[in-house]
Amino acid sequence: MNRTGQDTTQPGAASSLSEVLAHLQDAHELGADRLPPEDLERLRRTLERAGRRRALSADHTVVGIFGPTGSGKSSLVNALSGTGAARVAVRRPTTSEPLALVWGSSGSDELLDWLEVRQRVALPEGAPLVGGGSVREPRLLEAVTPGGGRPGVGSQEALLGLEGLEGHRGGVAPDAPTAGIEDAPGNGAAASPDPDAGDRAERRGFFRRRRKAPAPTTGREVAPRVLSATPSTAGLILLDLPDFDSTAEAHRETVERLAGQVDVLLWVVDPQKYADAALHHGFLRELATHEAVILVALNQADRLDPQDLEAVLSSLAGILAEEGLPGVDVVPVSARTGQGVGELAAAVRELAESRAAAMRRVAADAERAAGDLLPYAGERTAGPSAAARAALADELGVAAGVPVVVNAVRTAYRRDVHATTGWPVTRWLAGLRPDPLRRLNLRRQDLVPELRRSSLPVGDPAQQARAGQALRVFGDAAAAGLREPWRTSVRDAARNTSSDLTDALDAAVTGTDLETGRSRWWGIFGVLQWIAFAALVAGLAWLGLLAGLAFLQLPALEVPRVEGFPLPTLLILGGLAAGVLLGAVAGLLARWRAGRRAARVRRRLLAACSRVADDVVLRPVLAEVERCNAFSAAVRAASQRG
Repeated sequence: MNRTGQDTTQPGAASSLSEVLAHLQDAHELGADRLPPEDLERLRRTLERAGRRRALSADHTVVGIFGPTGSGKSSLVNALSGTGAARVAVRRPTTSEPLALVWGSSGSDELLDWLEVRQRVALPEGAPLVGGGSVREPRLLEAVTPGGGRPGVGSQEALLGLEGLEGHRGGVAPDAPTAGIEDAPGNGAAASPDPDAGDRAERRGFFRRRRKAPAPTTGREVAPRVLSATPSTAGLILLDLPDFDSTAEAHRETVERLAGQVDVLLWVVDPQKYADAALHHGFLRELATHEAVILVALNQADRLDPQDLEAVLSSLAGILAEEGLPGVDVVPVSARTGQGVGELAAAVRELAESRAAAMRRVAADAERAAGDLLPYAGERTAGPSAAARAALADELGVAAGVPVVVNAVRTAYRRDVHATTGWPVTRWLAGLRPDPLRRLNLRRQDLVPELRRSSLPVGDPAQQARAGQALRVFGDAAAAGLREPWRTSVRDAARNTSSDLTDALDAAVTGTDLETGRSRWWGIFGVLQWIAFAALVAGLAWLGLLAGLAFLQLPALEVPRVEGFPLPTLLILGGLAAGVLLGAVAGLLARWRAGRRAARVRRRLLAACSRVADDVVLRPVLAEVERCNAFSAAVRAASQRG
């Protein structure tokens, strides 16, 4: 069972774990270039280790034995295996390179190659785990160094076995040499564990924590207590590792690497260094999700009296609880006397037989990875509101010069009306006034949109500053409620569009229909103005003719009258009055129609700017928001299923 109560030994658990890893892979891809590089790299390593371990042997359980200098790791390895394979001596450090003891070597080579463990001891088929007692020197079967010595670093893989072990399942051969043990005053004399100790044990997790004193030594060497053989289908690999507090940097790097690769972490401490900060701060504090794959052994327990042993066990349990590992029990052991070694061997054997430790370790790594990502995952957000979008479109419209264009449309309309419907004598003066649309290069509607380019001040520093401010405000509104680094990434997604806005806004303005064409009523008023002007000219010509005849003393022509007024005079006055009246009416109509045209053009321009805001700014911002939502969903899914 993992910490969530999920049985990781069932087929459904494998499927769930696959889903968790898939969610974490999605989170890694979505968080690329967003999350801090160190977090992404840690997640990448976790996924890489998980994928590699799941592809390797599922029948083998890798138990790494970690501990500080002098804790007796190698002696405990020898006691568990009943061999002298692990090198022990007074001089430390004795373990400079990982050593693997392998039960069931078939299929283990690729796994050990991945672990980069070159020194390997292959125990004979059916070799049991032994709890306490004397140990035997292994026999080197092949791959020895020249001269028959112990293989060193760089030699090819050594394959070791136990000569005659299968003939002594119940004990050690009488003539077996005894290996030196680093926590013993001398070789020999190993006491038998108290046979009634099991009745005084309290069962918690994989261990029985002893509440009373260990049995005193008798000075007589006894046969070791032998557990049943590990089934051939359940492989086991014990790794004797260098000291994690070694002054050699290479040793510590090896320990840190394998701490992230092994299936089970067996931490061996001694009464002097059980509270070492290098252990708790450097390793255990980072493994709060790994209770199911952590074992802790307090070695050299035979050196403490019952009261001191109980105090040390309680203190160590309290420290582990503070580190987030309240479910990890501590088993007191003594590699010298065999105390507790049988229980520790039983726990290791149980893990090997269940063949679930590898999956549990991957699940624990995934749970920790998901927990590391939770601070970056928030609730789902819908992105910028409609009000924020409208405000952005308005601000971009101002930056694009929409007010300038609208005013130019209004002015140009009135100018064009005067040039078409004004009094023919003075309408030419309108042509002398500059055309505001032509000045903005917006009269060239005959060009294809790709060739249009206005003279609007959209690229001016002031307008760019305004557009930049609008993007910042919009980015802040879109990122409201998001956690870092997504708040920054959404803001940046909005701000990074500023370089594309200039051309997009200019194209939007030039591509908008500004209604620069003429209206039908202009022609009607123009014709009427010409008629009025013609009446005026006819009246003047008539009077001129009469004046010429009188000057030449020629007979005067009869002048028609209307209500007593000469017709030429009426033509002059009527033409003049009609021209003035038509001009005034046309001016009023032009002012009204210009306002309506300007309003329509303004709506079109703002709609065009809104499309630019959606295409250029909103699209990448929404994409970033959706990426944040997808990341958060993936992390929450991995955390809930882990």
